[in-house]
Amino acid sequence: MVDPDDVKSKLNELSESVETTSSATSFLGRLAALAVLVGVGYVLRPFFHGPVYAMVYSPGGAIVLGLTGIAAIALFLQPRFGDDLIDSIATKGRIVGFVFAVSLVLALLVGIPAGMLEQRTMAEQTMDEAVELEEFPEVNEDNARVITRDVSDVQTRGSVSYRQHRLGDSDIARMEDGSLAWSYAIEPDDLRNRLIEHQRGVVMNEMTNIDTRTTETVDDQEFTYGEGMALHRSADWNMKQGHFWSQYNDDPVEFIHDGDAYMYYPKTGHEWHFSPIPHTTPTWDGGALVHTDGTIEHLSPEETQDHPVLEGQRLYPLDVSEREMQSLGYRNGIVNQMDVIGAHEDQVEVAGMPSGAGNSQPFVVDLEGEQLSYVTAMEPYGEDTRGLDEVWFVDATTGEFEYYGTGGDTLTGAERAMGIVRSEDTQTGWGDDFEVVEPIPVTVDDELWWHSKVVPIDNTDVSRNVFVNAHSGDAVEVHGDDAIAEFLAGDDPDEVAEVGDVDQEPAPDEPAVDYYVVIYDEDGDELERIPIEPGQDVSLVSETE
Repeated sequence: MVDPDDVKSKLNELSESVETTSSATSFLGRLAALAVLVGVGYVLRPFFHGPVYAMVYSPGGAIVLGLTGIAAIALFLQPRFGDDLIDSIATKGRIVGFVFAVSLVLALLVGIPAGMLEQRTMAEQTMDEAVELEEFPEVNEDNARVITRDVSDVQTRGSVSYRQHRLGDSDIARMEDGSLAWSYAIEPDDLRNRLIEHQRGVVMNEMTNIDTRTTETVDDQEFTYGEGMALHRSADWNMKQGHFWSQYNDDPVEFIHDGDAYMYYPKTGHEWHFSPIPHTTPTWDGGALVHTDGTIEHLSPEETQDHPVLEGQRLYPLDVSEREMQSLGYRNGIVNQMDVIGAHEDQVEVAGMPSGAGNSQPFVVDLEGEQLSYVTAMEPYGEDTRGLDEVWFVDATTGEFEYYGTGGDTLTGAERAMGIVRSEDTQTGWGDDFEVVEPIPVTVDDELWWHSKVVPIDNTDVSRNVFVNAHSGDAVEVHGDDAIAEFLAGDDPDEVAEVGDVDQEPAPDEPAVDYYVVIYDEDGDELERIPIEPGQDVSLVSETE
């Protein structure tokens, strides 16, 4: 006869076995689902580059994303809380939200001192590596920055015609003849073309001449991965797939070498410091050289400097240079720069640029020997101080630091220099007809000058080049490409006069010009520029008429 107790015991054992098997199967299913999610995340990793990079190289990000991520994964692998699926999901969501809130508070407690330590460490590293100069380095007189970005944008976009493409944002690159140029990617325009079409090359518009500007165009070379191309077809996506643990904060340097179009992206990395509180500092992580055929070379800093295609181009990240210069306010300690309790002894800060200047620091300047440099003007700490205290030079090829200290002298800054140009020329309709833009620091005979440009408000051309001496405040106008080169070389050009003293009427051999008719060949190169005087009529006729 069967014992009822034995039957009951056997049924309980079977039920427990089924529950255990079901629980194990459920756990394995969740684990498999997590593995699938991780796999999909890996394939789509460029999408998540920002938060993942922040988690790895930011103390605050590591706390918030790390703790929240661990909590979310742990709860995902846990069985359902209760019998109701909706209640279980809501409970897990509340737990993850609580962990996120707690981690956010912890991140703030750690992130604020870590951020100040980051600035202090960068300032110490910069000062340790910097060399103080006894005199200003000389500028390359053949490569003055004459054409402003906005003028180049107007002129270059007005000289090309692409129905499915447009010119991207301009940046500074070196042409094959050594001149500096504003360079542009010819990238797809509108959504349909961004999804299907390719970047078709590069346009370079020389910035160093007014009278004889040249434009170099390669518009018949499609980039497999380029600018303006959406999702997995973009250069950004493929660079992050190939080298995930770098940031690509700088705009690309588009240029032409031996007739081929290229793009170079400086890469920013980060270095951990664990004392006294964990923090990171940005570093130069090399660069990515993008070829038209889809090849992306991920190069170390040393490899970028030795690469023949990159010779003469700027390699060091502007992003890193800017952050290093901003950190110099911390060079005498964290407390020294604090409001209320800080002494602000020898504290400097990046000199502010006035509204409408059209450029920002660091300035990209070509020094003697075609050596590109990032130049940053520093002013003493204080709301009412606008004079210069130091001028810093960061080698755009190596990242090496040099600086010139003014000692007891205070030099005129960009804001005051632009004001001098306006105040000493009362005959020009400032704001209504013309404006002063893009002050650039240059050196002439060991003295610092601010090279500003006077442009019409529609940015169709550069009307005048004006130099203001940062030591004396004297301002002069220089006319013509040769005269500008002579002035920068320390010579006395004929076409120079004190600002305000020059005759505002055009010279007899320089008639007033209302606009230009520009003739281009089939490749987009400028053949002739015909000046049209006020009142002249223009008509275009065919050869058959």
